[in-house]
Amino acid sequence: MFGIVRPCTHRLSEGLKTEWMAHLCGLCLALRSDHGQFSRIVTNYDGLIVSVLTEAQSVRSTDWRRTAGPCPLRAMRTAPVAQGEGARLAAAVSLVLASAKVRDHIADRDGLLGRRPVALAARRVARGWDRAGARTGASLGFDTSVLVDAVDRQGSIEAVAGIGTPLLFVTEPTETATAAAFAHTAVLAGRPGNAAPLAEAGRLFGRLAHLLDAVEDRAADEASGAWNPLTATGTSLVEARRLCDDAVRGVRLALRDAEFVDAKLVHVLLAHELEEAVNRAFGTTGCGHGGAGKGGAGLGVQGNVPVPGNPYAPGAPGAPGNPYAPGAPGDLTPPPPPPPPRGPRGLLAGCLAATGLFCTCQVCCANEYEGPWSRQKRDGWCNNCDGCDGCDCCNCCDGCECCGCCDCGC
Repeated sequence: MFGIVRPCTHRLSEGLKTEWMAHLCGLCLALRSDHGQFSRIVTNYDGLIVSVLTEAQSVRSTDWRRTAGPCPLRAMRTAPVAQGEGARLAAAVSLVLASAKVRDHIADRDGLLGRRPVALAARRVARGWDRAGARTGASLGFDTSVLVDAVDRQGSIEAVAGIGTPLLFVTEPTETATAAAFAHTAVLAGRPGNAAPLAEAGRLFGRLAHLLDAVEDRAADEASGAWNPLTATGTSLVEARRLCDDAVRGVRLALRDAEFVDAKLVHVLLAHELEEAVNRAFGTTGCGHGGAGKGGAGLGVQGNVPVPGNPYAPGAPGAPGNPYAPGAPGDLTPPPPPPPPRGPRGLLAGCLAATGLFCTCQVCCANEYEGPWSRQKRDGWCNNCDGCDGCDCCNCCDGCECCGCCDCGC
């Protein structure tokens, strides 16, 4: 699974957790029904937001859920899953954007995709996903060419970007694509007045997705020599954080201008979980469950406030002496250095790892598992997230101008 909105289940009430899983499973089953078993590999956390937005604007009918059969990813349990136009639009968008991700890996010659025969086969799969997404989009009145055009334009923008190029010039294609997808949910729900605010929310969501991906991949890209927007434009992590925080606030304000029937899950995912995603990417203090800095970029800040540096750094003001320095009292033996972090897997290696995780039910039943592509630690879907002592789980709205649409007390 990939995506920036990955809510830990301890931050969702039981009802919202059920709703979130219904949309995730609904996206997966919509992909299978319309495009075959293999297409389910493009199921992602961000794509289901399209389904969530569509349903949040719609008056619920008797056929908005169906009971799906046992699935290994749900520990062989049945479950209610979302169905309808929202899930199908999410499937179409996921296919086209996954196709773009494959072509991006081919261009970067990642892993096995650096080999010509594998790259040719991957391009064929990507073209098939483009066509499949276009067919489903057309049946829903959504022209996926706006997504394809944005993806195609990304390469030419990256080719001319350099030091001093505004970072938002690089993120524009992603912003345009997500704005179109978010806005079309208003069309499907029969609320054209929501199109403008949801387009704005989608534009800022796309900016966040692009920036957070760049932040998380920055170290690995520098090591491998791959193109990264932060390095290419000379943008600092401090500036990137400012842009991300502004985008989170902008999404919240845009959602307040839209009219929803039931916005609880939308509010949690796009008002609160986006902020958690920023904290996670920048290694800042967010949820006590995951710990500060887990998988982050190592900015060394808590909230937006820098913390002191290494107290054992040479010349640090008021710092104690390094007990591991030669000749220091006691002459302690330094601990062994931590093993170097492993880089992300390539597309095909990640697919094989994902297959193993799914077949062994680790994704849903394990307390923690390693992401098949990113290698980052993930919480199992059915994990109850016990042991969150010290985490301000109930204070999710501190400092947030909330709309009062959720039951989190704000």
